[in-house]
Amino acid sequence: MGIKEQIEHNGELLALIIRANYNPEKTEFITPETFKQQVGFIVYDANKDIEPHIHHEMPRNIKGTSEVLILRNGHVRVDFYSQKKNYTESRELFPGDVLILVSGGHGFHFHERSIFLEIKQGPYIGVQEKERFSSTLTKRKIKPR
Repeated sequence: MGIKEQIEHNGELLALIIRANYNPEKTEFITPETFKQQVGFIVYDANKDIEPHIHHEMPRNIKGTSEVLILRNGHVRVDFYSQKKNYTESRELFPGDVLILVSGGHGFHFHERSIFLEIKQGPYIGVQEKERFSSTLTKRKIKPR
């Protein structure tokens, strides 16, 4: 299990996982500038400042929804699916792990009571913004990789 993992299927990036023990030495963005969700670490030494600033309203045309999930506590298996709803692989998440969902589908099995902090772009459109589908994996036990 690496401290940064890419989950890919047939050349399509499905997700990125940043493990809790990843500790960059300098500012580093995990996602490229072209992604609809920008995720990175901002690193500054003690007694440094970021000047006060505002962000201008900028029109953006975004298709789809990307999510960032931070596991605060618990133990979770995440199952990854292609855009065609085919199962590809699974990973185990532990407290402090960050999951960046980029494309395709996903499902979760909670091994114990767990809490995610979820971050995604809004506004929330409603239940019509997602399509649920069934999978034989929901009851399957998968060992961590």
